[in-house]
Amino acid sequence: MPFPAGGATDVAARTIAPKLSEALGQQVVVENRAGASGIIGVDLTAKSPPDGYTIVIATVGTISINPHLYSKMPFDPAKDLAPTSLAGDIFNVLVVHPSLPAQSVKALVALARSHPGQLNFGSSGTGAADHLAGELFQIMTGTKMVHVAYKGGPPAMVDLVGGNLQLMFSTMPTAIGLIKGRKLNPLAITNSRRFPLLPDVPTVAEAGVPGYVVNNWCGVFVPAAAPADVIARLSVEIGRAVATPDVKRRLLDAGIDAIANTPAGFAVYIRDETAKWGKVIRDAKVTMD
Repeated sequence: MPFPAGGATDVAARTIAPKLSEALGQQVVVENRAGASGIIGVDLTAKSPPDGYTIVIATVGTISINPHLYSKMPFDPAKDLAPTSLAGDIFNVLVVHPSLPAQSVKALVALARSHPGQLNFGSSGTGAADHLAGELFQIMTGTKMVHVAYKGGPPAMVDLVGGNLQLMFSTMPTAIGLIKGRKLNPLAITNSRRFPLLPDVPTVAEAGVPGYVVNNWCGVFVPAAAPADVIARLSVEIGRAVATPDVKRRLLDAGIDAIANTPAGFAVYIRDETAKWGKVIRDAKVTMD
């Protein structure tokens, strides 16, 4: 049973796969098919026989963001894939350089409003979840900052620590070591709940931007024509896997909140997320040109 994965989803795949092997009574093999913003691994699954033996962990970027960024994709997430369950939500954190004279979200908004176009925020790439988190922040706060795209989160972090950037909406795995080393200051968590390992850091919504939520989620999909009983069984077993204490702990240590839902619930969630990010991309005029 191939389990294509790429990027941050690899941790979730390798953590959940052993539990699925036990529950299903057959080996779940993890194949890391990274590349093209997750499109390669997902495309492999979308074009596989719909027998339930090929499943994929895909992110909000591949499923709900990329269709609005690329005029042509090798698959249609809405038509070629069947959602089974969420698997996790990767925590993202708004971090700033310690020298920035704004060490709270409200202070950052005030500074950005008084100095339009003078603050730089980095991201792992144009159209990535951390980039769009910044665009949504600007839309909801009426601020104007300069986006600087990098080829991945770590290079952006190097420039942020070096003072060439002022802030970043980083994934927690990329930022946590620098936060603990006091190289960066965490202002807020972008997700819908606080990060348990940094319990004193509020969410962006709690910190002064009501309604702001960026959940960098990942979930499990199979080919669209997979049998309903296969989808239901996978959903149940994924839910059981992510509910076990050892899986929850390992995922949390990697900056991932272990969560699951039903196929129907996941489908509604994807629909809402796809509409949300489509509007952000249009309003912010984000293009891949």
